[in-house]
Amino acid sequence: MDYNEAQRQAIHHKDGPMLVLAGPGSGKTLVITRRTKNLIEEYGIDPRKILVITFTKAAAGEMKERFLKLMGNVSVAVSFGTFHAIFFTILKYAYNYNSSNIISEEQRMQYFREIIAKLDLEIEDEKDFISGVMSEISLVKGERMDLEHYYSMNCSEDIFTKIYKEYDNRLRRANLIDFDDMLILCYELLKEREDILKIWQNRFEYILIDEFQDINKVQYDIITLLAKPKNNLFIVGDDDQSIYRFRGAKPEIMLNFEKDYKDTKKILLGINYRSTKKIVEAAGRVVKNNKNRFEKNITTTNDVGDEVQILTFKELNDQNEQVVKEILEYQKKGIPYSEIAVLFRTNTQPRALLEKMMEYNIPFRMKDSMPNIYEHWIAKNILSYIQIALGGRDRGHFLQIINRPKRYISRECFTNPAVDMEEIKSYYSDKEWMLDRIMKLEYDLTMLKKMNPYAAINYIRKGIGYDEYLVEYANFRRIKSEELLETANEIEESAKKFKTFDEWFSHIEEYGNELKEQSKNRNKKEFDAVEMATMHSSKGLEYQVVFIVDANEGITPHRKALTDADLEEERRMFYVAMTRAKKKLHIYSVKERYNKELQISRFVGEILIDATDLKENTLIEHKMYGPGKIKKNEDGKLIIYFERLRKDRVVDLKFCLANQLLTVVNNKKA
Repeated sequence: MDYNEAQRQAIHHKDGPMLVLAGPGSGKTLVITRRTKNLIEEYGIDPRKILVITFTKAAAGEMKERFLKLMGNVSVAVSFGTFHAIFFTILKYAYNYNSSNIISEEQRMQYFREIIAKLDLEIEDEKDFISGVMSEISLVKGERMDLEHYYSMNCSEDIFTKIYKEYDNRLRRANLIDFDDMLILCYELLKEREDILKIWQNRFEYILIDEFQDINKVQYDIITLLAKPKNNLFIVGDDDQSIYRFRGAKPEIMLNFEKDYKDTKKILLGINYRSTKKIVEAAGRVVKNNKNRFEKNITTTNDVGDEVQILTFKELNDQNEQVVKEILEYQKKGIPYSEIAVLFRTNTQPRALLEKMMEYNIPFRMKDSMPNIYEHWIAKNILSYIQIALGGRDRGHFLQIINRPKRYISRECFTNPAVDMEEIKSYYSDKEWMLDRIMKLEYDLTMLKKMNPYAAINYIRKGIGYDEYLVEYANFRRIKSEELLETANEIEESAKKFKTFDEWFSHIEEYGNELKEQSKNRNKKEFDAVEMATMHSSKGLEYQVVFIVDANEGITPHRKALTDADLEEERRMFYVAMTRAKKKLHIYSVKERYNKELQISRFVGEILIDATDLKENTLIEHKMYGPGKIKKNEDGKLIIYFERLRKDRVVDLKFCLANQLLTVVNNKKA
């Protein structure tokens, strides 16, 4: 088989540390498996001394399968596994652990539910809250942080500390460990027991690690111990594709690898065998705006291909119509649905697009478990208001709405499965101020009954004060209120085209049934369907055609990206999404959503203009101010002398890129 020069050097590397920078579509799996084969056949290394680590069980299985195929399907004793699997093997050897000592995901969730109940926390989004707290506990353990100095992103420090300690106590009492404990215990064992460390150092003399950019601190610390004294570490990854900081991944570990291992040899797998030249160049222009990265020149041997299609639409429906139209056109040209992907920043975005695809009978597959927005707790609250307004008396519906917003009505007055408003009044007969609140609720419910779905939701939010409750809850949960308000906006928007509640309820039922049906087909490879995926879950995949939708500020980059590190991660995510495309890449944005004006993502502007071209004395054309010359480019601000104005003007680079206000004139300097 033919290899390019960089691949050849990596494959034939024997001893000492090597850093392999593997750009998208550059053949990194090939390099890892071939190098493993080479160690055995060319250098005579005992296969039992070779360890290949991946981040997921599926990746480990695939890597092993590819390797065995290379070896003619002869069983070879190379160890393939995830960090957790390898480290648990070490713990089993030392402590006689077995699988019964590992807490199951189901049991873990149950622990957290019980802890929330014990602490009497009123959590609306229990699943999201638990997921967020779990991630934070993993981060604290993985970084070996002092709990006293940790600022939780999900709740107050006091509550977080109580949850953390109670969870830890429950694990200890049950003699259980979680995946994070595996890492901590393994590190402590190898640090304290030199005899055990030496056994495993002798066992694994050659260590190869895939997706190294996603490694966290404790994983790296363990690997550092295991690799000594020979340091035969062969790490493969792409710092530009590090998108898991929220899980504790630290791309700076890869960036500093050469400092930790002074004799490191560095190789760039810089040929992208996946994408066209236009796509490779466009993606490169975006990611080079990140400061904390390895400089790379990624090229391709593929065709030049078409320009990246960048379109901006007046509103969301126009964007979705265009996506559907393009998909149907590609289908006519013989491109299978399964070679088309629609990528979005978060899994709450695509409700309207999914409805549009259902309308046109376009089959889709959801890479992630796509949440049904009508099952969101905000939707449940809104639907409960409407059900009660229409005559429903279900106790569950009343409990959903009674203190949203706060009315100080006690749950104790709802003793029967069917609620009678007169009984509630009777319960508060001696409290006139409470009777006023109950009467106001009755009035509001009467008003709702007369409205269409869209007007009713608007009244619940503005007239009843539900939006104020969402803002209060967001403060408690330490999340941006815009996130909750946008979910309410999405639910309100979905009801716009329905005249009656019955029509809307029927649509909600049909939508839910269709999602369930598509969910069944998620893992059926033979099912020809458009892939719907978040940018995160698209990593490692490729398609002939990719649509990136909602390329707007606040979405991508996400409004949560407050720091430079956050923004760089968002840019890497956009880069990952762009580089999934082999032949065609469409990037769409909208001018307004929920009657609010939106800015186009700065990343779109970065595709159109190479940031390195915006140097001193470069001639530019500004859409408003005309021709000019850059005098200074500093910290996102450009000082430009405009001929028409006959003076300098400071312009914001981010704003100019997002609104496509600048073009470089012939790429020349004055």
